[in-house]
Amino acid sequence: MILENIKQVQDKIAAACTRAGRNPEEVTLIAVSKTKPAGDISEALQSGILDYGENKVQELSEKYDILPKNIRWHMIGHLQRNKVKYLVGKVTLIHSVDSERLAQQIEKEFAKKDQTANVLIEVNMAMEASKFGITAEETEKLVRAIAVYPHIRIQGLMTIAPYTDNPESNRLFFRNMKKLSVDISSKNIDNVNMDVLSMGMTGDYQVAIEEGATMVRVGTGIFGARNYKI
Repeated sequence: MILENIKQVQDKIAAACTRAGRNPEEVTLIAVSKTKPAGDISEALQSGILDYGENKVQELSEKYDILPKNIRWHMIGHLQRNKVKYLVGKVTLIHSVDSERLAQQIEKEFAKKDQTANVLIEVNMAMEASKFGITAEETEKLVRAIAVYPHIRIQGLMTIAPYTDNPESNRLFFRNMKKLSVDISSKNIDNVNMDVLSMGMTGDYQVAIEEGATMVRVGTGIFGARNYKI
């Protein structure tokens, strides 16, 4: 079932790219495996997908230890400063950097191992009180502050749009994220790329792709509903 779901998602990604006049190879599918057992990831690996997203550092670390080392792990959940040290050497991309204090901790821990952390700045484009992330207006200032850290490389931006039954209602947020990304890119800030735009989840990833997403985070659409009681 997981492999069938992945095929359906990939077909929808391709269709969205066609509508937008984009190459499907521009879009990376991140299979969000949070709360799902390692066996589900092993099955998903048969599709060739190597990018997997986790919300919690402990769960990512546990899966890292027992699953193939060619998996590219993405930390997509809110990251506490005291957990950063457990990600060094394990994580491909941290999607959820939303403060300079967190960036300072990332710099400190990755510097100890002489490694570079690839990160995205999390933007709360919809200004939801329940979500983490900074405002669009604060983004460039934070990017410039973090850009000076030698062991951090900003690769782009991330947002979590509101949960909705109508994907079209999130189109404006995605469009504004793309505009913000282009605007920051045009400033040519040293040590900063805006190549990655991580936005769109199971309910709205097709709209996100039409508006410029380069990474989409699909969990339920691949692995099915989650049981958070586990």
